Amino acid sequence: MTYADDFTDAHRRHWQDAELLFDNERWANADHLYGFSAECGLKAVIEMSLATGTLDQKYRKHLPGLWQNFQSLANGLSGKDYLNLLPSGDPFAGWSVSDRYAHRCHFYSASVQPHRAAALKIRVMVQCAILDGYL
Repeated sequence: MTYADDFTDAHRRHWQDAELLFDNERWANADHLYGFSAECGLKAVIEMSLATGTLDQKYRKHLPGLWQNFQSLANGLSGKDYLNLLPSGDPFAGWSVSDRYAHRCHFYSASVQPHRAAALKIRVMVQCAILDGYL
């Protein structure tokens, strides 16, 4: 069975699981889920507040490619307030969905922390979109 996309819920659940893993020093999977939490949060905001209610195919990407697409879209529309909530640069430039296959020895608290911090800022952005009545 295939379920309908719910980027807001996926964003929240990946964050919650990432936090549990982070607290238990399971750095590799925590890092992976922080990336997916961030990705789903960006997609939720794109879908509901910056687009037409459905996610265009060009935004169905993983990080880090989605980051630039989000910034371009938000900058060109009414999303500049959301952009101001995000960290400068691309904190996910070194993150890859393919890292799920990497050995856990490559992940440690200091390498995960920037992704966690960026995912937290995206959580704030999603909350703002909810308060704005979009999500």
